[in-house]
Amino acid sequence: MVRILGNIALAGLLVGTSLLIGCNTANTPAVAATPVSAPAVPSKPADDSRMPDSGFVASGPITVENQVDVTSQREGIVAALVADAGTVVRKGQLLARLDNRQLAADCDAAKSQLESIAADLKNWEATVKVSQADLDRTEKMWAANLITREQLDHDRFKLIANQYEFDREQKNYQRQVNVLKSLDLELQKTEITAPFAGVVARRYIRDGQHVVMGDKLFWVTATSPLTVKFTLPEKYVTRVQRGTEIQVVAASLPEELHAAKVISISPVVDPASGTVDVTAQFSGQTGGLRPGMMANIKFQAAQ
Repeated sequence: MVRILGNIALAGLLVGTSLLIGCNTANTPAVAATPVSAPAVPSKPADDSRMPDSGFVASGPITVENQVDVTSQREGIVAALVADAGTVVRKGQLLARLDNRQLAADCDAAKSQLESIAADLKNWEATVKVSQADLDRTEKMWAANLITREQLDHDRFKLIANQYEFDREQKNYQRQVNVLKSLDLELQKTEITAPFAGVVARRYIRDGQHVVMGDKLFWVTATSPLTVKFTLPEKYVTRVQRGTEIQVVAASLPEELHAAKVISISPVVDPASGTVDVTAQFSGQTGGLRPGMMANIKFQAAQ
């Protein structure tokens, strides 16, 4: 009996405690939520393409327009070397010679044959004139009833035959002229000459070497006028023009400052790099500049 009364008292105590906690929670005022401020967004910088700039520094090679490898135009043995690397040459100057003894002999034979055909041509020309004179006399005799019809026809056909022989010999003469011209061209190919004025930059062959058609023999390069090629960003397209002044400094000669002028601008923009190709030509003394050097270009925007 005593245990039952104790359990009832404990249950009543728990119920009272729960009611007290509920009342306190209901009477507590609600706390307003504090708004959270969004992080500040940095402002977008202005478009720097509209900002004035003092210029653009680029780099490119120093070049010349005339710069080629002289190659062999026929097969042969190098018989003589006249020029070497560093030799200053003029246009058409002999650089080397291939063995041309066989071709020279063939040319002499062709010339003799041509002279022989020319003599035959003169002979047939005279024969035609004689046949024409015979025919004229025969026609007069036929008109006077002094010869038969057959004699007249004989002289006519003889003149026609001689004219055909004369025409044939003319064709032979022209054919032989072309043969001699072809041999002369082959003979000229044995003489290696400079295609333009400049300097021999490199020699690829040696005396006695056997070469075939297309083999490189010499590298000849002009020494002037010097130009420099470089690229500019596309934003300079409307601000660069022919005649624009630039300053050029060779990477290996930083103490020399050279002036140049733009002579050509590419009409299109390279879509891959967004640049345009520009070529400028040096003005005044070029000092120690040489083709193939790398140079830095100071480009001033056109006003």
